[in-house]
Amino acid sequence: MISDSIKRLNADWLQSERCLYFLLVFRPMRNFIVVGHKATTTPNFSLEDIPGTSGRLDILCRAVTAAFVISHGIRKDVCVYLIHLGGEIPKTIQLRGETLRHLNPDERTTAALLKKALTLPAAAQWAMSTSGIFVRTGGLVELLADLKDAKLIYLREDGADIRGLEANSLHDETAFILGDHTGMTPEEEVLIEQAGAKVVSLGPTSLHADHCIVLLNWLLDINAFCTL
Repeated sequence: MISDSIKRLNADWLQSERCLYFLLVFRPMRNFIVVGHKATTTPNFSLEDIPGTSGRLDILCRAVTAAFVISHGIRKDVCVYLIHLGGEIPKTIQLRGETLRHLNPDERTTAALLKKALTLPAAAQWAMSTSGIFVRTGGLVELLADLKDAKLIYLREDGADIRGLEANSLHDETAFILGDHTGMTPEEEVLIEQAGAKVVSLGPTSLHADHCIVLLNWLLDINAFCTL
């Protein structure tokens, strides 16, 4: 009797694990792409002076915090892509909320996680650094190709009012593209346009990337978009 009960419990547990797995795999993700034009591609920076030694990696760290951190936890349905262009070979770091561990609200902890990812001998394929954090070579071109099936939304001050987006279109995989303090280059603008991204705005005032992400999460949380 006891062994049968244990078997049933194990079966129930396995079924619940499978359900959780499928929910995570098939649930649409909120993807945030942040391009760091000066962000270092090597781990040779000081955690005591992140802004001054890492090519403003602090901007990317704050974007990570804004995307994931909530009170007493992190968002599981978020994926962040950090494009590092401050080196000879571009690198992209991916952080996935459903398996992300050891993320705290402070910039130093986030920078330490990114530093560890940058120590890996990156190649064209994703390599895991720590739980939920992956790195590879490549930049915006490769990432846009990966996300070709997602709805791409590019944040820019002169874009259309973001509140005009159709709510139904955001039920699928969505990727928001944001620049850093230098803005996008003309070449990047062309790439984004060719990828079919819709250009939208949070308003005429230039905001920091992390502030934009907080607003985007809030708008999605309250379903603030139009329903047709």
